[in-house]
Amino acid sequence: MPLYRYKALNPRGELLEGQMEAVSDAEVATRLQEQGHLPVEARLASEVRGGISWRGLLRTQPLAGDQLVQFTQQLATLLGAGQPLDRALSILLDMPEEGRARDIIADVRDAVRGGAPLSTALERQHGVFSRLYINMVRAGEAGGSLQDTLARLADYLERSRNLRGRVINALIYPAILVVVVGFALLFLLGYVVPQFSQMYESLDVELSWFTRGVMAVGAFVQQGWFVLIAVPAVLLLWFDRKRRDPAFRDRFDRWILERRLVGPLVARLETARLARTLGTLLRNGVPLLAALGISRNVLFNRALWADVDAAAEQVKNGHGLAASLGKGKRFPRLALQMIQVGEESGALDSMLLKTADTFEQESGQAMERLLALLVPVITLVLALVVGLVILAVLLPLYGLTNAIG
Repeated sequence: MPLYRYKALNPRGELLEGQMEAVSDAEVATRLQEQGHLPVEARLASEVRGGISWRGLLRTQPLAGDQLVQFTQQLATLLGAGQPLDRALSILLDMPEEGRARDIIADVRDAVRGGAPLSTALERQHGVFSRLYINMVRAGEAGGSLQDTLARLADYLERSRNLRGRVINALIYPAILVVVVGFALLFLLGYVVPQFSQMYESLDVELSWFTRGVMAVGAFVQQGWFVLIAVPAVLLLWFDRKRRDPAFRDRFDRWILERRLVGPLVARLETARLARTLGTLLRNGVPLLAALGISRNVLFNRALWADVDAAAEQVKNGHGLAASLGKGKRFPRLALQMIQVGEESGALDSMLLKTADTFEQESGQAMERLLALLVPVITLVLALVVGLVILAVLLPLYGLTNAIG
């Protein structure tokens, strides 16, 4: 069933944004009206998929990250202790410190008390809970194992968060290094170099072509610093707009996968994410085709996302999952072999989870190797640039001192 993203106004006139599975946009509008909302827009998620907006990065999402993991873990624990669902949700009302999160849990509890299944109550929260989260809960309700499903879901969320955290932590040090040395270089060029330039001009010193070039760059940095801010900002805005174009995003993501150092790492990370999601869904009783439709949404690379779409069509026609994923020739061969073993042994869910463990470990090792190579290279390049600037500034002074001596 297609996934739609919608905008609607609630009875208080507040704009709500979320996602919903439906046959058509008309069904989305009807269901929103049944919930008492005024539909504004409903579009296929595939048409608006373009990455995370900068505003979205700055806007905090209620019940996300650690809070969502804690909520899921504690709900599973309370249900395992024999608490009724509405009572467990009432207990969890005191958990979040943020008011919006408490309002969401209260709305879910009220819907459950009104007779709605937990999955339906979560779906009414306008995109707060992901499609994967809702479908796993729905599968747990259908199989009568909601407590076990929530425990697996909490484990999945924790592992996904740890993987994302490892990637972010690996990039922090190189980013800080580039920013700090970059500012130091700008200070040298924009402030120190012009001071020496004025001194050499007053002394009428003959400068080499290299020193004159550095002095010209320093004068440009001092007088045209706004260009150094405006040009990167314009390029960043241009790229942010272009990446929302599906054709450009497809080309860019394919280009990333073809790069020798970054491509294999991206493929491993995406494979780990896909295998973890797909294996968790299958273990909770979600059919393979539905699980593929949900799992593709966790991928960031559109080229791999398209491969999963094509694989779903092949699986629908009776082909094996490993062979279908392998036709795009982008997923790692080891992952495809492990998936094939899982299909042949009838333990696809377990093998997918083992695949995820394997590639999460490989991704971590690959990031460590890449970081071990990247940091010294960045350090040497930046140190060389700074050294050349200092050398260009001090060489005339050294020559002038020798001439005087």
